[in-house]
Amino acid sequence: MPEAEDEDDAEDMPLSMRLSIADTLTLGNATCGFMAVYFTTTGILIPHLTGSDESGMARHSAATAVILMLMAAIFDLFDGLVARKLRSSPMGAELDNLSDLVSFGLAPAYFVLVYGMVADDAHQRVSALAAIVVLLAVVLRLARFSCVTLKDGMFQGMPSPFGALTVISIVLLELPFVPTLLAIVGVAWLMVSRVEYPKPRGVLAVAMLGWIVAAMGLLAAWAFDAPGGQLLLQTGCALQVVLGAVIPLFATARRVNSFRDNRREARAAQLP
Repeated sequence: MPEAEDEDDAEDMPLSMRLSIADTLTLGNATCGFMAVYFTTTGILIPHLTGSDESGMARHSAATAVILMLMAAIFDLFDGLVARKLRSSPMGAELDNLSDLVSFGLAPAYFVLVYGMVADDAHQRVSALAAIVVLLAVVLRLARFSCVTLKDGMFQGMPSPFGALTVISIVLLELPFVPTLLAIVGVAWLMVSRVEYPKPRGVLAVAMLGWIVAAMGLLAAWAFDAPGGQLLLQTGCALQVVLGAVIPLFATARRVNSFRDNRREARAAQLP
């Protein structure tokens, strides 16, 4: 019977080749990252190279590309939660790293590269260098994540989804070229730094999901030229950038306070 043969083939399949539900979500992450590159190319870069004046199309495509990256972040959030609740396949960690590289490394770096080609005050070669810096920062971060053991509940360095969304927010703010470039390089540095960031679990995961959904709404309002859409988008992007800058300050302050407390305890232990 064909059905019996299919069942036997499934049972004979090595465990390392079987995809779990979490792995399927991870593949959704990679798909969203690739489609973000596609819309950035077909909706922004190609119209610019061909001299098209359809600015609305570019706006819709930019919003679609960023929404896809936000969807990739949702897949990345849920694949970890599902893996902890159910199970993950032996290749789950590798799939996660490869998908993150596409969605939060290649896609935002390509977005920066295209920005350098289409923006009036941008310099293409310098923007290409900034894009490479973003991509390499994500590569180094993911490699370090695979081989360094950290304390539970914390990331070392800005998580790549958060970093990717911060880079995109900086570009969408439409600041002058030099501040934009410096901010992008700063985010890349934060991704490979030793600054601690909390993992999105429990209430923090719900807050992160709510923020992503709100960001999608802001992008949609901007894409369809809704009243106040531009202001709403810039407000959301500014808040994303502020969060990226404030979290390291809290982490640094916590380290300084911890260092002071340890010194006080050491001095108190030395007293007779």
